[in-house]
Amino acid sequence: MLEEEGSWQAVFARIVNQSHLATADDLMGIVDGAAALVGVAVELYLVDLGERELHPVRRGAGPSLSVEATLAGRVFARLDIAVSVVEGEAPHLWVPVLDGTERLGVARMTLPPDADPHDRVLRGYCWALAGQLAHLVLSKQLYSDLFHRVRRTRPLSVAAELLWQLLPPKVFASDRVVIAAAMEPYDRVGGDGFDYAVDDGHAYVAIFDAMGHDLHAGLTTSIALAATRNARRAGADLIAAAELADDTIAAHRPADTFTYATAFLTQLDLDTGELHYLNAGHPPPVVLREGRVVRLLDGGGRTALGLGSIDTVKPEVQHEQLQPGDRVLFYSDGVVEARSPGGEFFGLDRLVDLTERHEAAGLPAPETLRRVVRAVLDHQRDHLQDDATLLMVEWTTTDQATLLPTL
Repeated sequence: MLEEEGSWQAVFARIVNQSHLATADDLMGIVDGAAALVGVAVELYLVDLGERELHPVRRGAGPSLSVEATLAGRVFARLDIAVSVVEGEAPHLWVPVLDGTERLGVARMTLPPDADPHDRVLRGYCWALAGQLAHLVLSKQLYSDLFHRVRRTRPLSVAAELLWQLLPPKVFASDRVVIAAAMEPYDRVGGDGFDYAVDDGHAYVAIFDAMGHDLHAGLTTSIALAATRNARRAGADLIAAAELADDTIAAHRPADTFTYATAFLTQLDLDTGELHYLNAGHPPPVVLREGRVVRLLDGGGRTALGLGSIDTVKPEVQHEQLQPGDRVLFYSDGVVEARSPGGEFFGLDRLVDLTERHEAAGLPAPETLRRVVRAVLDHQRDHLQDDATLLMVEWTTTDQATLLPTL
C-alpha cells in the first residue's frame, strides 16, 4: 500500500544506495526507478541564478516555468506545497526543493490515481523525497556541470564564475538567525560579494564591494573574502580581520592599478542579540523592527580595505543591541545608486519602503530580497550599471519553522 512506511523507506534506501557511484546525469533515472515502487513519478525543476524561472533538469520534460506567473513559481516563492488536480489526469503535488532553507527549485510529483493529495502522511513522504533530491543535487554538482548549466540562462563572465564558487549558500536559517542574500547581475557580477558563518553561538556576516566591475574587481573581492575568512577561522577579531584583508590586497595589487574594497564586517551574539560591527568604507546597513526602520548602523569605522592604515585614530568595533525579530539590511551602492533611463536614483528610501512592504506581507526573507532586487533591475530596465547586492540578517529567539512548508 502507498501509506506503508516500508515502501517509502525502500524508495529512500534505493536512491541513496544507487547514487553513490552515479553521475548527475544518472540522478533522474535513479529517482524514476525508486519512486515507481510507490507509484509516484517525479520531475525536478531548478531555479536559475537570477530566480526568474524554474527549468526542468530532464530534457524534453516541458517548458521552463515562470516564478512570477505559475503555480510552481508560487510554491517556490512562498515555500508552500500545492495540489494540482486536472480532470482525467492523476493528481500531483508541487513541492519546494530546499537545502536547509536555500531554495533550489521545485519537484512535480505525480501520484497514483486513487491517492489523496491532501493526506498528511503522503505529503510528508513527498516532502522528504524533495529534501533528498536537494542533497543529491548539491553533492553531484561539486563534480558535474549539468546542474550548473540548467541554472544558467546566460553565460557567466569569468569574474562571476570565480565569485559564485567562493560564496556560501544564498540562504541559511537556524532557530535563532536567518541569513539571506541576492546578487545581480548574476551573470556579470564582479566586485560584490558576501560571506557568513554560524558557529559557537555567533553569526559572522560580511558584505564586500570592490572598486570596478571587471575581473580585477572580482579578484580584489575574492582576496578580501578569503583574508577575512582566514582571519575569522584563526580566531581573530573584526579589526584584525580587516587588517589582514587590507595588507593582502595591498601586497597583491598590480603595480599599475589602484584597487580596494569596501566592507561591512559583523559578529552577532545569537543568545543576546548584541551586534558588533566594523565599517570599512561601506554604506551603512539599516535596522528594521516590526517592518519599520529604527536606525542606520553608521557608527565609526575605518578606511576601505587595501588603502593602507591612513587613519590617525585606531578604529573601534561598534555595538548595536538588537531585539528579537529585528532584521539588518545590508546593501551595496549599486542598489541605491541604480539609475532609471531618466536619471532617477533608486535611493535608500525606496529600498526601505519596498523591504517594509514585503515584510508586512509576511514573505520569507529570501523572497523579500528576490522581489526587491527585481525592482532594482526593473528600475534600470534590466541593465544595471553596477553590481547590486542585498544581504538580510534576522535575529530571533523563536522557532523558525515558519520558513518551511506546512504539510
